[in-house]
Amino acid sequence: MNHPIPTIESAALAIRQKKLSSFELTQACLQRSHQTQDSLGSFVTLCDETALAAARQADQELAQGIDHGPLHGIPIGIKDIIATADAPSTANSNVLDPAWGQRPDATVVRKLRQAGAVILGKTGLHEFALGWPDPETGFRVPRNPWDLSRSPGGSSSGTGAAVAAGVCLAGLGTDTGGSIRGPASFCGISGHKPTSGRVSKEGCVPLGYSLDNIGPMTRTARDCALLMQVLSGYDPADPCSVAVPVPNMLAALTGSLQGIKVGVPMDYFFSVPELDPEVKASVLAAVEAMRAAGAEVVEVQIPHAAEATAAQRVTMLAEAYAYHEPDLKQQPERYGRYTREVIRMGAFFSNTDYIQAQRLRPLIRQESAQALHGVDVLITPTMLSGAPTFDNYEPSRMIFAPSMMGIWNITGFPALSIPCGFTSLGLPIGLQIIGLPFEDAKVMGVADAYQQITTWHEQTPPLFFDVLESSQEVVSV
Repeated sequence: MNHPIPTIESAALAIRQKKLSSFELTQACLQRSHQTQDSLGSFVTLCDETALAAARQADQELAQGIDHGPLHGIPIGIKDIIATADAPSTANSNVLDPAWGQRPDATVVRKLRQAGAVILGKTGLHEFALGWPDPETGFRVPRNPWDLSRSPGGSSSGTGAAVAAGVCLAGLGTDTGGSIRGPASFCGISGHKPTSGRVSKEGCVPLGYSLDNIGPMTRTARDCALLMQVLSGYDPADPCSVAVPVPNMLAALTGSLQGIKVGVPMDYFFSVPELDPEVKASVLAAVEAMRAAGAEVVEVQIPHAAEATAAQRVTMLAEAYAYHEPDLKQQPERYGRYTREVIRMGAFFSNTDYIQAQRLRPLIRQESAQALHGVDVLITPTMLSGAPTFDNYEPSRMIFAPSMMGIWNITGFPALSIPCGFTSLGLPIGLQIIGLPFEDAKVMGVADAYQQITTWHEQTPPLFFDVLESSQEVVSV
């Protein structure tokens, strides 16, 4: 299906042209969100009262000539692992102490509100950003709007589903080994894992302390850039935050691939036997489309990419176990089955295993930087296949399967997933664009240029609502 896409840009323009108001748009998003809770299940909590109040305020400010920028009046969902002052934070778990969420907004949420954004609610996720949904915990299980029998990916599943279905215009996810990019790939949207340290993690329940990131999930790469402009910047409240100046993120979005050098690491990223041939063909076709648009394509190598995946898994699970050990000992039954199983795997790694994984990180970082020497970006698949069904999940698959994404958490390099095709079953396929540290704008610029010459990002799933059009229905009722 192909419909007009409700992007941040299009909605912001419509609001400023007085074709609709933020209140009407927010009301439509809330209405659609409530209507799809039993089918899509993308939200844990919807903040009707505070969202509508924020939308009214946005309209009043714009009427007074006060414009906070492109996000002013735009409804956004927040992954329910990030603290918000106007809603509880659960991490999709019965384990997290409710008192944890009784605090002010996380830094990223505060920045969004200061930019005039409307916080629609808290989106669902895999419990504590790990494992697999367990319906017995009592939480809704977010589903993929392309096929409700399939997963939207994890762990930022609710945000991915909500943005893809058009029930909100953008959202925040977190990414420790691909939890923004995986759902972006499975749901046919754009999702950006920033350079580590670029966006504050203050106010976020940790999964892997040294690997976690917060980033945007949107319809387009350009919308990712709009959010990154607001989210980026040094935060003294986050020990991992880096004091690097924030550039004009939109300046790199020239719309052109002319002269861009693209590195393609064929070994591992395109050669592992688990990679679906349809995914491989779609990503390579995208590379050829970039070449036809003026990009120069060269093959590069990252010799220890497979070892990087192993190092990421050891690091993530060991750090997750360190955080959860007290609760796993005191109240293991309160965890969902799959999350409990996966986190417990971290107990089997020794101090030596963890230290050896950390020793690998400088080597992987060096090899990745060398692969990017002389090129602007790297291109790889995002996921090995299209979205899976919910049946027959085995935690060991996550531990031992190849990953195209975890290496970029190990290195801290920016990585963005955008859609580049569909499987024969009609499921979205994503490609990943990677750059050097703090070259997030360049990564999003290449993605935006690709989206200027293709229409994959304009495709919408069967379970889709054009909230711009719906806002007019709300007004007329």
